[in-house]
Amino acid sequence: MKREIELLAPGGDIDSIKAAIVAGANAIYCGLARFNARNRAENISFEDLNGILRLAHESNCKVFITLNIIIIENEISALIQLLNKLINTKIDGVIVQDLGLFYLLSKYFSGLNIHASTQLTTHNVGQIKFLSRLSATRANLSRELSLGEIKELTLTGHQHGVLTEVFVHGSYCICFSGICYFSSVNGANSGNRGRCSQPCRGQFLTTAQGKDFPLNLKDNSAYYDLKELSDTGVDSIKIEGRIKKFHYVYTVVDSYRKQLQSFYADNELHLDNKDLYTVFNRDFSNGFLKGDINKHMFIDNPRDNSALHYSKINGVAFAENTEKAKQEIYDLKTKIIANVTKRIEQLSIAKVPLVITISGKAGAPLKVVVKTDKDSWVVLSNINLVNSKGYQTNISQGQKSQKQGNDKSNGQCLNHELLLIRFKSLYDTEYFNKDFKTDNLQSDLFIPFKELTRIKNKIYFILNDSREYVYPIDVPRLSRLRQVKIQPTLSLLISSQNDLPLSRETSADIYFQLPNSLKGNRLEFIDLFVKNKKLIPWFPSVLIGEDYHAAVEFLQQVQPKRIVTNNTGIAYEAYQGGIPWIAGPYLNIVNSFSLLCLKEKFNCYGSFISNELKKIQITGLKRPDDFKLYYRIYHPIVLITSRQCLFHQVTGCKKSKIDDACIQQCEKSTSITNLKNSSLLIKKLKGNYHSIYHETNFLNTDIATDLPDLFSSFFVDLRDIKTDTKIKIDKLKLVQLFENHLKGKPNSTEELRHRISPTTNNPYVNGI
Repeated sequence: MKREIELLAPGGDIDSIKAAIVAGANAIYCGLARFNARNRAENISFEDLNGILRLAHESNCKVFITLNIIIIENEISALIQLLNKLINTKIDGVIVQDLGLFYLLSKYFSGLNIHASTQLTTHNVGQIKFLSRLSATRANLSRELSLGEIKELTLTGHQHGVLTEVFVHGSYCICFSGICYFSSVNGANSGNRGRCSQPCRGQFLTTAQGKDFPLNLKDNSAYYDLKELSDTGVDSIKIEGRIKKFHYVYTVVDSYRKQLQSFYADNELHLDNKDLYTVFNRDFSNGFLKGDINKHMFIDNPRDNSALHYSKINGVAFAENTEKAKQEIYDLKTKIIANVTKRIEQLSIAKVPLVITISGKAGAPLKVVVKTDKDSWVVLSNINLVNSKGYQTNISQGQKSQKQGNDKSNGQCLNHELLLIRFKSLYDTEYFNKDFKTDNLQSDLFIPFKELTRIKNKIYFILNDSREYVYPIDVPRLSRLRQVKIQPTLSLLISSQNDLPLSRETSADIYFQLPNSLKGNRLEFIDLFVKNKKLIPWFPSVLIGEDYHAAVEFLQQVQPKRIVTNNTGIAYEAYQGGIPWIAGPYLNIVNSFSLLCLKEKFNCYGSFISNELKKIQITGLKRPDDFKLYYRIYHPIVLITSRQCLFHQVTGCKKSKIDDACIQQCEKSTSITNLKNSSLLIKKLKGNYHSIYHETNFLNTDIATDLPDLFSSFFVDLRDIKTDTKIKIDKLKLVQLFENHLKGKPNSTEELRHRISPTTNNPYVNGI
């Protein structure tokens, strides 16, 4: 019998959740009103959650809650309140991006299974080990990975108690998830906060290749690849679509369920995917999964492709029959919607009725009869009831105890209102109060509060499948360190050997940017760092497969005094090897518990604070003891990092697909302009993936005076990435200007702004 793979479906609203259930999903992921990465979805209320859990579990379907955004400091209290509620539900897991939330869950809420969101950009085996140390039980892998890369990560995951999950259908992002800042910088709508406005899907001025939507990828579909995915050992296949409608969810889940059933039963796959084309799609590609990253993965239309496809399969030119094709596909969708509506309207997320009857008299136990729609039982107190002037007897010991009287610290006379309050938490479950009867309870009776609590907890235990009630956890507040005077230093980031003389002409620390691909020139970089001991390695966000292993070998051989890494796989290796490491700016660190997580779990030396934060959001951060904070005050703003070739749709390329030579040797740049006449720089450097940069560089001269005595060092990025920002002096004089600025020398700030222009500090002004 074949190993079965979990089919994981999106649930953007209640109807979509019901549609996924009737279509045969094994699990559903859905978000609440806050803390999830699809705030444009309708999402569900906490009041509906328990009913949804009951409905799903009755159909052997799991439910995972998305808490997959970065959490800013002033939200921590509300987050903890939510966790205290979720711990007493039957949710099957929480999906997480923020490292501070990982810390809170693993330390205080260990009863919740932790799933690592795709926002963590998990793409190498070191990152799997990093997540395992954070108590993750599952990792959603990056969408850009091939079958072979998925297999390697899955094997490592299983060795470290981490299941793997792979997206198989729905929207492709042009950028690696979690390190896209396009929407954040352009419109103050951070993708890391669930507010992505999808500017990459927008229209641009027509490119040389005649494309109006040059960054628009087709949708992902692994419909024909389930055999190969099974061979990788992956545990779950995930369908994207929490902002899609319920008929979309039903159609896609139903198609994949039937495909899986055919594979399990006959080792065969259906060869017809026409149903997938009847609902929203941008046509389909499996290029990343097959390791065939080609120009045919693009489509110059971000809108629904279903009518166009319908006309093609019927052999009719779309231009000649636009309205007819649209009408026919509309009629087909209407039929699907009616069919699914009929099926889901029979499902209810209403809570189960609960009737509690309480009775008792002096000298006898308190009797509580609990009745649901399926069962009933009796719970008795362990001690007898007494009136306010009497004595209570411990039944189990048969002895009299001290007179309790009417001591309100231990209890008080029972009445209907008091008992309803004491049993209120039973209704925060999948049950509602149909009737609460106390008619047969004598008046003027007493029982200690702790005995009422024991009875309530026993009822809760029975109602909730032998799960103990977890009392609210009061997470200790983090205290701010005693303020000490800090004179911040200046640090420089370079990526060219031409800038090495700066290390002899300035006292600033010099960090050298390593490329995404080290496998072809690892020895050259090892030699560079061995010969230049003052250089400090700066590792990029993305290191896949052999390039990751080459980076690990580099780290082991060079044994640098310190590193900056934007990749948690390298962070894990540095931690294991005792090498001091700094969490880079693309790890999206925005709260104090994330800092504590890095320090306590991985002995981190220090961390950058995300450039997405504004002043007030940084102010509340509490730095751990013996821990340094860093901030980039000047740098080109990377909006997108992509494994795809961004020149195919813009200037064209003689190659139809990416190969190793492209990554190692290609070096070119171009630009695209949106309809607001803003230009974006597309840049490909040797050894690196394609990137898009904002038209002007980031310059924040205010932070040094806005937040004194917080940061140990401010970074200036001197890499040769040409945007519209012009620097009117040489690099050494620029460094001297920045040093003067940090020392507070008169006119240095004004001169910096004059010498570097135009620039923006919008992220610092707008925040997230």
